[in-house]
Amino acid sequence: MNESHPSTALPSTTTAEPGEPGCAGGLTVLDPPDLPGRVDAPDGTADGRTAPSAAVQDRLAGRLSDITSLHEHTERLARTRGLAATLDTVLASGAALLGARRGVLVTRLPGGGPGQPVGFGLDRASLGALETVPTEQSLLARLLRERDRPAQLHSRDLAEDPAIGARLRELAVHLGLGGAFGLPLATPEDGPLAAALWFWDEPAEPTGCRRELARHYCEIAAPLLAKQLESDRIARTTEALRRGLLPDRLPQAAGLRLAARLVPAGLERSCGSDWYDAIPLPDGTIGLTVGSVSGDGPGAGPGSAPGAAAAMGRVRSALRAYAVLEGEDPVSVLGDLELLLKTTEPSRTATAVYAWVEPEERRITLAGAGHCPPVLVGRHGAEFVETSLSAPLGMLACWEAPGVEFIAERGDTLLLYTEGLARRCGPTLHAGQANLRRAAADAPRDVRIDPDRLCAHLLAVCPDPDAATTATDDLMLLAARFE
Repeated sequence: MNESHPSTALPSTTTAEPGEPGCAGGLTVLDPPDLPGRVDAPDGTADGRTAPSAAVQDRLAGRLSDITSLHEHTERLARTRGLAATLDTVLASGAALLGARRGVLVTRLPGGGPGQPVGFGLDRASLGALETVPTEQSLLARLLRERDRPAQLHSRDLAEDPAIGARLRELAVHLGLGGAFGLPLATPEDGPLAAALWFWDEPAEPTGCRRELARHYCEIAAPLLAKQLESDRIARTTEALRRGLLPDRLPQAAGLRLAARLVPAGLERSCGSDWYDAIPLPDGTIGLTVGSVSGDGPGAGPGSAPGAAAAMGRVRSALRAYAVLEGEDPVSVLGDLELLLKTTEPSRTATAVYAWVEPEERRITLAGAGHCPPVLVGRHGAEFVETSLSAPLGMLACWEAPGVEFIAERGDTLLLYTEGLARRCGPTLHAGQANLRRAAADAPRDVRIDPDRLCAHLLAVCPDPDAATTATDDLMLLAARFE
């Protein structure tokens, strides 16, 4: 295993090896005295210009080709969106520049070690096998060092290289890995961000020109990767905070099985935030609710999503308190929520449905405020629970709507969902609601009797007619089955 450290890294200007094209990083302009031969003007007089030899022309053509190839790969990377796509692109472009067939890339964890590997031309089993290499033998771990980090690593034959650990030599034989070449992706400001290894199927190593191209590419890719990693970290932190505003578990009650699904939209696209909740009440009953908070004043757009998420947490907490105080009267619960919005969140609106459930008697009393009608799934199909038409909370001078009361059959499942899921299921809101009801009715029996599987089934079977639209809405589903 050969290591090149920063002090001995390849220079930015290199001389092409015999028989290989020139290198993009070593592009130079040759002065006229160095170019043999003269070119005559059309009138037969010498114009003083020199004609390059065929060898020089080949070198210049090769270098131009290298520059073009490097530009194409960096341009492709600049157009890539998302961390996963960026990692895939870096691996694929590096393999193309090096002439390799396979590769693996890991990002650096906060503690300094390698994270989950991403593969190119390697299946999941192969990636799992490579993860078994001890850290002290890992080539990727070497490329992620803060100190004494090599500028590159290369081995002509992993299986026979005495500098390679025994486990990696064993895997090289098992996986058919020949030569290997590795580079870190690092910036002066962030240090090592990731490390990549590319493999050949036979003993081999890249030419000096190919190494230089790959190194230039990784130098360009590193700051772009840094931005993607930071964006991904912020998104995951935000996602964790949003999920922290919702229940981490659902309560258990005799005669009632609950399940829920949440697929939140990214805060950079969303302009609202949805909630679901199942509230155990002092008398042994359960309060079920789903809803959505939106708005940040007139003309609110995606930039208002963080504020809407915070407001959703406040609204949901208040609704829990109102449910404990007067949970058996859904109209009063939503009426109190209306007053809260007008008093403390005057620039926001909310849609909601709240259901008070007596599990043993299977009695349900509910009310809705501008929300999608629940669906009751039974042995003979599925039907809407028609709540009266009413405006969302916070829109009118005074919200008011009657409640609905009914008795469910044993084995029935009540589905509460938000608008995002309905819009995912059809080109319009009403069409989506109808498609969702039909999908619930047509679900196999073994799926209908399990609320968790029913939630997963509905998210899987509902078509997505417009990805750009659905990406702006949270998908929320709460299912309650009466045993």
